[in-house]
Amino acid sequence: MHKIKVVLFMGGDSGEYEVSIASASQVKDNLDAERFEVFPVLIRNATWTYTHENGTKIPFDRNSHALLINGEQVKFDCAYIAIHGTPGEDGKLQGYLDIAGIPYTTCDVTTSALTFNKYFCNDLAIQYGVKVARTIIIRVGDVWDAGQLIEEVGLPCFIKPNKAGSSVGVSKVYYREGISVAVAKAFAEDDEVLVQQFIKGREMACGVFTLNGIITVLPVTEVISKNDFFDYEAKYTVGLASEITPAPISEEQANECKKITEYLYRKFNCKGVVRFDYFLTDNQWWFLEVNTVPGFSAESIIPKQAKTAGFTLKEFFGGLIEEALRKI
Repeated sequence: MHKIKVVLFMGGDSGEYEVSIASASQVKDNLDAERFEVFPVLIRNATWTYTHENGTKIPFDRNSHALLINGEQVKFDCAYIAIHGTPGEDGKLQGYLDIAGIPYTTCDVTTSALTFNKYFCNDLAIQYGVKVARTIIIRVGDVWDAGQLIEEVGLPCFIKPNKAGSSVGVSKVYYREGISVAVAKAFAEDDEVLVQQFIKGREMACGVFTLNGIITVLPVTEVISKNDFFDYEAKYTVGLASEITPAPISEEQANECKKITEYLYRKFNCKGVVRFDYFLTDNQWWFLEVNTVPGFSAESIIPKQAKTAGFTLKEFFGGLIEEALRKI
């Protein structure tokens, strides 16, 4: 039986590097070895490397889109993208794979690039009729005034990089004096910074994916952080956050969240598995962001939602590859 050769891309050039490594490890461990032959390729800056079982580091040839192992060229049937942040979530890797003619497990170039830019994504969500917090963007070189920002979005507020994930570079600011430090922290991660209205409410996450051409919305998860907000530390430190799946909300609220999630998945033209994040306030859903390459590690929300929905991780991860191949 011919095994499907899968190149598993991991690493990347963002602050989510370690998260990506953990995600890729779980994906590899849960893909059916009888059906898939998996080759993890680490992307870091301009270096793309596969580490052979004997410890030899083999460069991924970006011209032939292949690996040369023991004198034999290994070509790939599919790419599983487990890179959070650039270049796996912002469309760059997708563009390369489109040119190479290799199907992949995520959204396409346009959707990936657009949704990775939170400011553009928020604008589209507003056009689609979804509630979004008031947001101001500051670009490198812009002149801005803390008092004006406070007047427009209020305090407390969130200050975050426009194009980053896992809450890297994000601050919750309570006082005017903290704005400059928070803006500088966000600029250390990106060349665009968002200043966003604080929405007081319960944080929720809802995964959605396509299998055999059918969209399936996963159970809603409530996220309760022991830190001031669900920051990087709370997301990836055991004990600092509770993630309750299914969320302790009414059936009507859960159905409304799932309805919005499927609606946005279709409107954004998403592919593969995607996670939408919201705030639930006074029985209203506020869109926070969309993650087109959500975490797949043991601590991540999507694997827990998939298990709650009755999928084994072997079925789930394998199904994402099958769906990617089904489209060609």
